[in-house]
Amino acid sequence: MTHEEVMRMLAELDIPFAYDHFAEGEAPDPPFICFLFPGSENFAADNVVYMEFSSLSIELYTDEKDPELEDRVEAVLDGHELFWNKSEVWIESEKLYEVLYQMTV
Repeated sequence: MTHEEVMRMLAELDIPFAYDHFAEGEAPDPPFICFLFPGSENFAADNVVYMEFSSLSIELYTDEKDPELEDRVEAVLDGHELFWNKSEVWIESEKLYEVLYQMTV
């Protein structure tokens, strides 16, 4: 899945999103999403990269727990036939929940 394909997929959610982060002072009010490709999990054959697989992280930020929005995100990921794992953390300094979806694309 390319950067552009991820952007088209996230646009289906109709909430603001950015790659990695929003510029200083330009972050929208929650909810919003940041996504990034933090690494790769490539497959080797004959001492070369035979197939490339990128790690994709989608970070959903909300100021309160929003199970319905999480369901929407998960429905979009499922609709694109992505296998994902989910975790959640409260970021005290930002007063935001971060729901993290991690997958290999």
